[in-house]
Amino acid sequence: MDEIKQELQSSSRATHQDYFGKALSYLCITFVGLLVLSILYFITTRGLATFTENHVSLWKFLTEKNWNPGMLDSHGQPQIGALPMIVTSFSVTVLSALVATPFALGVALFMTEIAPKRGTKVLQPVIELLVGIPSVVYGFIGLSVIVPLIRHTFGGTGFGILAGVVVLFVMVLPTITSLSIDSIKAVPMYYRSASLALGATRWQTIYKVVLRAATPGIMTAIIFGMARAFGEALAVQMVIGNAVLMPHGLLTPSSTLTSQLTTGIGNTTMGTLPNNALWSLALILLLMSLVFNILVRFIGKRGSLKK
Repeated sequence: MDEIKQELQSSSRATHQDYFGKALSYLCITFVGLLVLSILYFITTRGLATFTENHVSLWKFLTEKNWNPGMLDSHGQPQIGALPMIVTSFSVTVLSALVATPFALGVALFMTEIAPKRGTKVLQPVIELLVGIPSVVYGFIGLSVIVPLIRHTFGGTGFGILAGVVVLFVMVLPTITSLSIDSIKAVPMYYRSASLALGATRWQTIYKVVLRAATPGIMTAIIFGMARAFGEALAVQMVIGNAVLMPHGLLTPSSTLTSQLTTGIGNTTMGTLPNNALWSLALILLLMSLVFNILVRFIGKRGSLKK
């Protein structure tokens, strides 16, 4: 009896494996958490150095239009105005999302409500192909096709916000489409059955029932698409012109936060004012990423409360 009792109370091999799995999981979680905190700390400290060490006014940084960190203005202050890049980043992000959303919803509805089998068979490989294409390829196609087409159609250099919007439209389309498909598929089938039983047509059911029930998920898809567009660097850099100018139209060359970072970070010395100013732009990008994540969580909670 003592041997049986001792054997039952002793840890088995499966128990040791369970402990090892839990320890490994907690170790990975701790590592990822420390990595995220380290990134947040590094970008925050370097981004705030412009205002704490170089004593640049935050208000002027956000509202001034001249960007030349190596030069001083008539008042002896560095020319660090990020407003043109902020406006351009939001312009290309919002416009690309507005253009891509109708196409994404149309594809999603075709694949889920109108012709599920044929739509999935034909369009799913296309969406997967668009996701797998590298950013530099999108940028090269935009530089070789979109920019000359805009130049010959509207005049000017062809570089500008319009070219960036067209490139980002193709890049965010699969993201919004895939998430919209998942949201529409998540709508219970009895919603559709009840609507059709009440005499509604298929389009009325799609418009009045399915889309309204899937609205939180679709909004989340749009925000994810905007987040990708806001953080895209290489493809936009190749077609937007990289001129730090306040945009006065869709055809004027301009520069986004990401394009300015990629072009300028390798030409500055760590700890200098030009380098700190670029890290301040990176801090703005980090804050906008947090805002996008907060919006996604807020919309998700609102959608769960409605259900």
